[in-house]
Amino acid sequence: MPGPPKKRQKRDEKQDGDMPQKKYYRQRAHANPFSDHDLTYPESPDVMDWGQHYPAFIEQSGSASIENGSRSEDQDDVSPPKMSKQIEVADIGCGFGGLLFALAPKLPDTLILGLEIRTSVTEFVQEKAKALRSQNAATGLYNNISCIRANAMKFLPNFFHKAQLSKIFLCFPDPHFKARKHKQRIVSTSLNSEYAFVMKPGGRVYTITDVEDLHLWMVEHFEAHPSFERVKDDEVEGEVCVEVMKTETEEGKKVERNGGTKYVAIFRRLEDPPWP
Repeated sequence: MPGPPKKRQKRDEKQDGDMPQKKYYRQRAHANPFSDHDLTYPESPDVMDWGQHYPAFIEQSGSASIENGSRSEDQDDVSPPKMSKQIEVADIGCGFGGLLFALAPKLPDTLILGLEIRTSVTEFVQEKAKALRSQNAATGLYNNISCIRANAMKFLPNFFHKAQLSKIFLCFPDPHFKARKHKQRIVSTSLNSEYAFVMKPGGRVYTITDVEDLHLWMVEHFEAHPSFERVKDDEVEGEVCVEVMKTETEEGKKVERNGGTKYVAIFRRLEDPPWP
């Protein structure tokens, strides 16, 4: 009988508190968001169990944990634990979590969530978060970040309530260069409406890419959407979130090493007009 895959075996050999090694969690860089990825997602945000992701922020104990973040058919009478805070920041397509780990100590009282579609990459971020929590148990740092495997193009409203988020990050998304692949881009007219739904007025969407064509695409689609306006560069100059976004993601560091250009654009969620 063959043993477990070598990479899986190396992951399992890691002791509690040890940092995971990225080389054992490598996976293909791209995933088709329209494929069936056998994902588990809650039927609504109200049944999502965030307690297993942010145990330090559970307001009261005694509620049963819900496996994989959502209730099964025989758990309809089980409520997830009540949280003292809601998630306010989402990093969509978080990769290996560079932005999450850099923002965590800078926004210690804010719950930050990474969403990643690749299984091994999600597991790496989860294991690293656990290790950092263990290493910083005395200070409580890194209790405010977590990562879930999710397809944000399909299920974003299943995880977040209307007007819940204050920040969304879209860092170096897949450019999908071919015209027939543009429908897979993480920014589009329909997706921008979903971002608008989960964002509170005044919230911001942060975008960064090293592909000028994709940058222009994102700017065009956000500026054309009635729920967003572009934030002027001088309004965000020196903002900690922008600086972290430029320097701490894996792709951002790669662009820096290669001497590439980083294109940044920030968009503000506008107030909805009054009902007639």
